[in-house]
Amino acid sequence: MFAFKNFIQIDKGADTAIYLQVVNALIQQIRRGQLRSGSKLPGSRELAEVLAVHRKTIVAAYDELMAQGWIEMLPRKGTFVVQDLPEIKPKKLKQSELGMPYPAQTIFAIQENRVGSFPAAVIPDPKALIINDGFPDTRLVPNELLLRELRSVSRQAAFRKYHMYGNPEGTDYLRETLSGFLRETRGLPISAANVMITRGAQMGIYLTAQLLLKPGDQVIVGESSYFAATLICQQTGAHINRVPVDEFGIDVDAVEQLCKKKRIRLLYVIPHHHHPTTVTMPPERRIRLLELAATYKFAIIEDDYDYDFHYTSNPIQPMTSLDHHGSVIYIGTLSKTLVPAIRVGFIVAPENFIRAVANLRMAIDRQGDSMMEIAIAELYRNGTISRHIRKVVNLYRERRDHFCSLLTDRLGDRVSFKLPDGGMAVWTKFNDSDLRQVSAKAAQKGLIMSDGQRYNTGATNYNSARLGFASLNLNEQDRAIEIMAGCL
Repeated sequence: MFAFKNFIQIDKGADTAIYLQVVNALIQQIRRGQLRSGSKLPGSRELAEVLAVHRKTIVAAYDELMAQGWIEMLPRKGTFVVQDLPEIKPKKLKQSELGMPYPAQTIFAIQENRVGSFPAAVIPDPKALIINDGFPDTRLVPNELLLRELRSVSRQAAFRKYHMYGNPEGTDYLRETLSGFLRETRGLPISAANVMITRGAQMGIYLTAQLLLKPGDQVIVGESSYFAATLICQQTGAHINRVPVDEFGIDVDAVEQLCKKKRIRLLYVIPHHHHPTTVTMPPERRIRLLELAATYKFAIIEDDYDYDFHYTSNPIQPMTSLDHHGSVIYIGTLSKTLVPAIRVGFIVAPENFIRAVANLRMAIDRQGDSMMEIAIAELYRNGTISRHIRKVVNLYRERRDHFCSLLTDRLGDRVSFKLPDGGMAVWTKFNDSDLRQVSAKAAQKGLIMSDGQRYNTGATNYNSARLGFASLNLNEQDRAIEIMAGCL
């Protein structure tokens, strides 16, 4: 008999189920030609005794192999490797069989830049030195704990219902968990019914704009603002009105003057750490915006993408915590708390809005990643995320201080900046050097950094960039600023 015990190695401590270990081992031997077409396999009882496993394990393995087309069971004869094996590698067609090449373009017209020109997605060499827009350090995320929760979710019977289609508003488990977290940490008087889980903040902005805006509607954004949110609003056909942004955020007087002249439908604002300038809006301006929204009946998108990362004092509570009229759509994300690759964000709003935006979501995305949502809820409930936030806030504060010291000591009056109260980047103006040239020279020396163009509006060239400090340790910061200094 073929030496099954020698090539089927069972590891009872592995994550892979034992029956799948048997399946994988048998397939491997068939692929190698050790088990040829027509070879007879031992019965389930016999193989179970050889491998010292339960007979039901072998039955499950054989069922899986039959389902995949590797074996067949013949009545009163036994179990055999099939004569016609599943194709291991697709047959390569000869050039003469290929026919016409696949077309490079469609025969019909398309709008290639319907939502404007987003910067091309670039995945740089992981070994490259990068000053990004202000992203977390992915080396710090509690990966093992997250993976442990994902494995637990996949196994526990209590969570099996989340393996099927679910609620477009998100899993109830995370909505309940997150609403409690936001009540406790941000003072939001909400319940799970006020929360919808999204695939990141940008999805929340897009869905909100699609639901609220139609061609010709009037939208207010800052003169400097998050470029993607502006493009999203523009693609609905809405008209964009820009107002100044100063050291205290968006100019509320300018907002009021626009409200007197036009029927404003939507205001987009980032009061906590404005993007790109990082400034924080004081409470009095926030209250005035809420009063204007109540008076002129416009909606507010409050984008609070990095609330947890504040270094000088307790952060100011969101505008949503003071909204008694139902004016504010509050949008946040876990991409900064954990890593950008984990696409989980949220919308907080009155219940009628949540129902409507969830219905709209169904047109483009049936639901989110339920298993990931449950795993993240578990990380909230067992305190992992709160501990992670405390840890990285202290570390990012140290990195901010070191980075700003380097800017002062090495670059001096060639740049201008203000120490940010929070966030993960420093808004830096290059006083005498063209930032585009600085960026190009830096790239030649192995440093990837922004050329600042995405922050410019048609009327303004800031010659400035967000220089992200959070993802660089102190040694990496030293090297980056050394290169930058040599490019000025």
